[in-house]
Amino acid sequence: MLKIRKKALDRILEQAEKDYPYETCGLLLGKVQGELRIALGAYETPNANPDRKNDRYEIDPKDYMRAEDKAREFGLEIVGVYHSHPDHPDRPSEFDRDRAFEGFSYIIVSVREGRWVSYRSWELVGDKFVEEPVEVFG
Repeated sequence: MLKIRKKALDRILEQAEKDYPYETCGLLLGKVQGELRIALGAYETPNANPDRKNDRYEIDPKDYMRAEDKAREFGLEIVGVYHSHPDHPDRPSEFDRDRAFEGFSYIIVSVREGRWVSYRSWELVGDKFVEEPVEVFG
């Protein structure tokens, strides 16, 4: 299950709209408590995919390391990844699955005509994505 601070979710949704028609991306910073991931912040990263930003995202390893450093500053860790699907549903693609790791939450935001319409969070279990409940707080 994912609990996410409202301010972090709002930031993700704004970023997804701003980056349309391209996929946006970033990392969720927070804490893990058993099976619960608590996202306290959203760390924006540029989409480093050189060729297909409209339907693929890529996080540069240097940006990932910067996010880890920022999380550590606040006693946090990376608990997930977020990205958008411009003009597509908020379901993971095969590409998303191939790049995912178990133990993270994956928020996908569906954006149509520059406005977010929905979001869902997923976790990788074995080799399949399973939708997880999302609770917004604060």
